[in-house]
Amino acid sequence: MATVKDFRNQVTPNWCPGCGDFAVQACLQRALADVGLEPEHTALISGIGCSGRISGYLNVYGFHAIHGRSLPIAQGIKLANRDLTVIAAGGDGDGFGIGLNHFMHAVRRNMDITYIVMDNAIYGLTKGQTSPTSAHGFINEKKSSQPNIEHQLVPASVALSAGITFLAQGMSSNINQLTRLIKEAIQHKGFSLVNVFSPCVTYNKINTYEWFKEKCLNLDSVAGYDPNNRIQAITKVDETQGLLTGLIYKNEQQPAYEDLISGYKAEPIVKQDLSMERDQFELYLREFL
Repeated sequence: MATVKDFRNQVTPNWCPGCGDFAVQACLQRALADVGLEPEHTALISGIGCSGRISGYLNVYGFHAIHGRSLPIAQGIKLANRDLTVIAAGGDGDGFGIGLNHFMHAVRRNMDITYIVMDNAIYGLTKGQTSPTSAHGFINEKKSSQPNIEHQLVPASVALSAGITFLAQGMSSNINQLTRLIKEAIQHKGFSLVNVFSPCVTYNKINTYEWFKEKCLNLDSVAGYDPNNRIQAITKVDETQGLLTGLIYKNEQQPAYEDLISGYKAEPIVKQDLSMERDQFELYLREFL
């Protein structure tokens, strides 16, 4: 059985010191080992951005997609090889900006893949522009003195409205909880989103580790919360404006996309007898050539 060490390679991440993505990578490696997967049975597809580099930092099959297109590629890989555990990863700009349309359709299809988003509420790779999850009024003094005039997108609200069957949010600083959530997401039969608050220590000086720790509600500490209750999940997300961590919602009743299409189960290949066709072709050649 593979260990955490088996999911490590010799590539050193070039994220900024203190970036939350380091912890996301570590949690993913731990979760893969805990589930009992092998590197050759796992594929990781990532988009563009700082977080998009993660596909080259794990010892699994990796694919670095173009901006916003990790999910359609991940779905294609899953359909081509049903035995692979397929994971897509990226940032909030990649997934909820240019890739939002693909996210919505991936949710409604409910294909059996896991999507991990490292949400730092900023475009870090391109030096600090506001992203879809940047708050209204957010100011990045390194980029502009003008506040963000757009209202932020709340990933959990969008996912629930689209009909997601597994929704969780974690913090990169809470290693144990995040590892557990990723593990549960991988084991879920259907499309899973794990949105991770992963602070950018270079360009986002507002949404820091301390800020998230103070603002986020941990559902693990909420007595009576039922993640199988969709209405309760929607209400709690609305009450907290999406600032909550833990397992938000899970629906095990809806079948995965692959189970609804023909050809999901591997069937024996029937070899055709082509001798008659070959004989007819040879007769054609002798008669007309």
